This record gives sequence, structure tokens and C-alpha cells, in this order.
Amino acid sequence: MAMEEILALIARTAFYYVIVVLIFRLMGKREVGELSILDIVVYIMIAEMAVLTIDDLDMFFGYGLIPMAVLLVIQRLTAWISLKSPLFRQWFEGKPSIIISQGKIDEYEMKKNRFNFDDLLQQLRENGTQSIKDVSYAILEPSGNLSIIEKGDQEPIRQKIDGLVLPLIIDSRIQPDALKQLGKNEAWLLEQLQEQNYRSIEDISFCSIDVNDEWYIDIKNER
Repeated sequence: MAMEEILALIARTAFYYVIVVLIFRLMGKREVGELSILDIVVYIMIAEMAVLTIDDLDMFFGYGLIPMAVLLVIQRLTAWISLKSPLFRQWFEGKPSIIISQGKIDEYEMKKNRFNFDDLLQQLRENGTQSIKDVSYAILEPSGNLSIIEKGDQEPIRQKIDGLVLPLIIDSRIQPDALKQLGKNEAWLLEQLQEQNYRSIEDISFCSIDVNDEWYIDIKNER
């Protein structure tokens, strides 16, 4: 390989290193374990395009910028749609699955998520949980992480909630499944909000209740 080709290869590598880092920064900050399927696909495709453009010295060095820009637009667009549409977000990113509920393992949910007992035991060890018998609830998150609630860590309301925090309102939309888990209805929720001086659901971006029966309510565009 001639010196000119070596210098060209170094220049291309440095150029696409900067471009890929910039694109990833524009996509937003997310932990590796929290990446959605779309994020992973986009990351892989961008990396492949960068490698192909770097490797082929006969190709114009900026040729890979066009598909990378297209992927960036796709990722930002789907992220925006996901923010606005809970149904789209659930379809694209999935929803949590209850693997263990009140100490009982749900083999159907494990099979549906292709989650075997080796995976379960590994994540229990990583959490510091000694045995499955110590687990009251285990929730498989869309990211693939297992949220574990051990016996003795739960308040009375835990008997009704299958999750660490139960979201009752997301993007100004009431979550019927969450109310069903609580054994409550929409009228109860509206009454609770009115007691806390919240008159309109349209003003609420997020509302949840936790294991201690404590509420968290966030108002839209509040500063």
C-alpha cells in the first residue's frame, strides 16, 4: 500500500469517527442497555456504512454521508412519533412483562419473550438476589433488564401493583390497564386529582403512583 493510500485511509477513518460520534450525539443520550430495537438497527447500519466507505478508497469519501443522514432523520422522526403516540411506542419498543408475580413464575411470559431460566438466574445474581424464592415480583423491561422486587420490600399497595411505579397518565392520556391493576376506575382517578387541585388531565404530562402510595404529577411545560 502506497503512502498516499495510507494517508487517505487515516483521513477517512478520522473523518467518519467524528461524523459517527456527531450523529450518535444528535440521536440523544441513552444507556446501551436502554436502546430500542430501532436504535440498535440504526447504530449497526451507520457503523457498516462508515466501514464500507473507509475501506473502499476508490469511493468518494463523503458518499456515506447521505444514507447516514437519512437514518438520522428516520431515528429522530420515529422518536418524535413515539413521544406523541403511546400505541406506536408500545408497538415499536414493547412493554414490560411480568415474569414473576407474587412469588409465582409465569412460564408463558418467559416463553413468549424467549427468556429462559438461565437468563432469569443470571439477572437475579447480578441483582444480588440469592434465590428465586426471595423474589416477589420480577418485571422484564423492554430494554431486556429485569426489575426485581424482593419479598419484604413491598408496601400493602404492592399487592395490587405489578410494577415499581404505576403510570396512571402518560402524555395526558389515562392508562386503563394501570387503573385495572389498581382495581380503580377513571372516576376515582379524576377525584384523586381534584383533591390535589388538578382540574384538567390535558395539563398533565405524567402521573404515577408508587409502592408507598405516593403520587407524582408533572404539569406540561412547567418551569
